[in-house]
Amino acid sequence: MLAVRHLAAAYGRSQVLFDVTLDIADGAVVTLLGRNGMGKTTTVRTIMGLMSPSAGTVTFDGAEIGGTAPEKIARRGIGLVPEGRHVFPTLTVRENLVATAANRRPAAQPWTLQRVYDLFPPLQRYAERSAATLSGGEQQMLAIGRALMTNPTLLILDEATEGLSPVVRGEIWRCIERLKAEGQSILLIDKNIQVLKRLADHHVILEKGRTVWSGTSADLTRDADTVHRYIGV
Repeated sequence: MLAVRHLAAAYGRSQVLFDVTLDIADGAVVTLLGRNGMGKTTTVRTIMGLMSPSAGTVTFDGAEIGGTAPEKIARRGIGLVPEGRHVFPTLTVRENLVATAANRRPAAQPWTLQRVYDLFPPLQRYAERSAATLSGGEQQMLAIGRALMTNPTLLILDEATEGLSPVVRGEIWRCIERLKAEGQSILLIDKNIQVLKRLADHHVILEKGRTVWSGTSADLTRDADTVHRYIGV
């Protein structure tokens, strides 16, 4: 579904990505791992068209999308839950969910307001509240729901549980488990390795803007010393 090959990208003269390669198959959950500052969010931004690659390719559903405008990439079927959530603070919860809702594929069982409310009941209780009044965890639920309402083929979650309470983190993991069971393709960035090993099919580790390791959860456990060198504290 998604194939990234030898991707490079820079902020002006400051190059951040040098050689990133990863694949996401239909229905797979793939993680992007690495310490802070290694290029994970820049990789997501480049996939989403928020940055243009200086080298390499990004192919989605057989089409090259590197350098394509972000709104066109979103319409192709990639939904993003960005780091920091970035909900529309002056809109209500319901307005956030319907603002970009679409079913372009079309999906046989598309995401609707009620399906999102069933996934995250607090959003239904606060449907007419301004998004700015929600807690961080509720805003994360809203950001995920908003992305799902676009009925994406691929869902990207950048720092899915960062800064959330243990209870809310559990809700987010439960949501991701359900999405995986329903066949949703997911690219996931998070720091909870133990949960990620249970949830994900494949893992990719970045070090200084390069793919330095990739493998299954079994490989991640077996290569513990190597992995610790790249993502251990």
